[in-house]
Amino acid sequence: MSLTEKETATQDQALQEVDDILALTNEDTDEAVHVVEDNADSIFTWDYEKGKRPRLNRLYEKAKHSQWNGETDLDWSIEVDQEQIAREQGTVGADVFGMLGIDLSDTPMAKWGESEWVTMQIESQNWSLSQFMHGEQGALVCTAKIVETVPWIDAKYYAATQVMDEARHVEVFAKYLDEKMNGHYPINYHLRALLDDIINDSRWDMTYLGMQIMVEGLALAAFGMAYQTTSEPLFKQLLKYVMSDEARHVAFGVLSLKEYYAELSDSEMAERQEFAFDAAVRMRDRFLQQEVWERMGVDPKQAIKAFSVIDKNEDPFQQLLFSKIVPNCSKLGLLDANGGWLRKRFDTLGVTQFEHNADTGEEYLDFDVSKDIAERRAEAAAAEAG
Repeated sequence: MSLTEKETATQDQALQEVDDILALTNEDTDEAVHVVEDNADSIFTWDYEKGKRPRLNRLYEKAKHSQWNGETDLDWSIEVDQEQIAREQGTVGADVFGMLGIDLSDTPMAKWGESEWVTMQIESQNWSLSQFMHGEQGALVCTAKIVETVPWIDAKYYAATQVMDEARHVEVFAKYLDEKMNGHYPINYHLRALLDDIINDSRWDMTYLGMQIMVEGLALAAFGMAYQTTSEPLFKQLLKYVMSDEARHVAFGVLSLKEYYAELSDSEMAERQEFAFDAAVRMRDRFLQQEVWERMGVDPKQAIKAFSVIDKNEDPFQQLLFSKIVPNCSKLGLLDANGGWLRKRFDTLGVTQFEHNADTGEEYLDFDVSKDIAERRAEAAAAEAG
């Protein structure tokens, strides 16, 4: 087979994969309730010795002092102009994409003017924040499950604080979308499927791995990028507070699983490696915002095909999403177990370069905002008093 034939075969396979991904859509957009079978056992422990796991205990104490109130600690009086935000992020057009090798000539986007591209930017913002919100509810449910299923009292104590954190995150994202933007999108099918798989697994450590390490790790990286790029003050403040919680959540996963994974067999570690890689691929390759393209009147397959000339392994945004996941997988021994199986797979995604980044088990204190919250409350109390 010639090089050209190989390239054509690879492109055909990629398009078939896109077909398969787009064939699965959320058909329950009008339903308010989604039921997932939870196969896990609820575990009581009669060992109430607090602090047997000192680092988890320190995390728990930090969490108790870092609770914030989304209703009163965020300044909801700030006006948000979503169109202005979209324009500040830079409007693009077919000519700009053409310079990047993206041919839109056979798509409706070829005729779009500035207003359509601004609308696209707004819809993309709404879609992304909506998926974050749905993911936060997934974390809420998963952490409640961890309270039930983890066998250590220190972990139960900390997980209980995370349940409160996640409820607050769902609350503030929903309020921001409904009051400051123009509403939210239903959950993406592939995100829902990933959350279903995490909840459905009977093993308590797989809930940790799927949610605390993979989903929360990617969210922490994504929130960090959004925090650096947004100029909208309310959203920036919201992200700062959410990130302070998320860093503790990922640290909770690292600290808990490091001890447990040190005792697993090669075959048990292989299952965790495969799960981690599958979750990484699903998060990178399947969240294609097809709902946005449909709302904009563009065939999702046509749009995705046009933009597929950008290699995800060369896309710094796609790679940075894994800047928290890879070092944490390394800390857990997942990269190099079984002859480096996961390391080799992450090599194919071009993300192993993040291996030596700080792992979140050590880094979470850098995100702490408890002092900031205390100062804001003191200022508010002083203003009210006088």
